[in-house]
Amino acid sequence: MTAALSDTFQAQLVALRAEALAQLRARRGGARSRVESAADALSEVSDDQASADTERDLAFALEERESAELVAIDAALQRIADGSYGLCVDCGVAIPTARLHASPTAMRCVACQDKLERARYA
Repeated sequence: MTAALSDTFQAQLVALRAEALAQLRARRGGARSRVESAADALSEVSDDQASADTERDLAFALEERESAELVAIDAALQRIADGSYGLCVDCGVAIPTARLHASPTAMRCVACQDKLERARYA
């Protein structure tokens, strides 16, 4: 991968990271910790407990997803730093640039990702 292309993906990942952090902060109501947010969500009293439980579960699931996205972004930035970005972690084949543009945190080529998903859901 060329240095210019690597710089492009790094800028894209840094922007994605900032966006994910902003979403987490907004969901938490500012620079609050995950523990503080969870405590507030659990202490909310509602006349409709089922709705409150569903909303709380959805908020926790969204936060988990955003946290996992941050981990994936940080891992991709580390791969850029060590020069392995754009190479499949399983087979070592170059991941097509179009795939990386669509999913800049992609760790695997399409074939290896397909194998992983088939094994996971089999």
